Amino acid sequence: MTTIAFIGSGNIGGTVARLSVQAGYDVVLSNSRGPETLKELVDELGPKARAATPAQAAAAGDLVVVSIPLRAYPDVPVEPLAGKTVLDTGNYYPQRDGDIPRLADGSTTSSELLQQHLPTSKVVKVFNNIYSEHLRALARPAGADRTALPIAGDDAAAKEAVTAFLDAIGYDAVDAGPLAEGWRFQPGTPVYGNTYSGGNPNFWESPGVPAGTTVIRDALDAAQR
Repeated sequence: MTTIAFIGSGNIGGTVARLSVQAGYDVVLSNSRGPETLKELVDELGPKARAATPAQAAAAGDLVVVSIPLRAYPDVPVEPLAGKTVLDTGNYYPQRDGDIPRLADGSTTSSELLQQHLPTSKVVKVFNNIYSEHLRALARPAGADRTALPIAGDDAAAKEAVTAFLDAIGYDAVDAGPLAEGWRFQPGTPVYGNTYSGGNPNFWESPGVPAGTTVIRDALDAAQR
């Protein structure tokens, strides 16, 4: 069984970990504060979960979810992630991350920055456009009312692996293209946040509304820079 590792175990990372355990995966959790600070989450998730350092988690994971503030991406361990598929949930928020000129002027994307930092890994952008409570609430078996999440990446096999993982935890995938197209579901775009709230711009007030592949594809196509 595939092991899902987490570098960052906050709202999104912790939610993906919960969905992973529910789907039968083993998970290895880490954060910047040390394994001992994850005891409560590990206890909640049960015997399929354990805590580790970021480097240990990176080494242990078959798929590795990086879910940290963007400003911390230079701290992501490089060597343990060589050859691995890395799921990047990050977004650029200038008020939190400071001024990053290449992101501010649109000459690159946040996931491309992580890919440059991890030249031997295969980065796939995913989970960045959905509120963590919606991510938890909208997981469904295949069939009616299933929600889709956009993904972007430069490696076809990595995107296939992420698509299979999303299917296992209750979501369809919509391929937005290479990492350079990841801007289509960054903050401020139609598919960010309120797609899963029925259009309510205060998306955190909504319990979550299913959004299928057609809805997500149309929203991606409507994105403008």
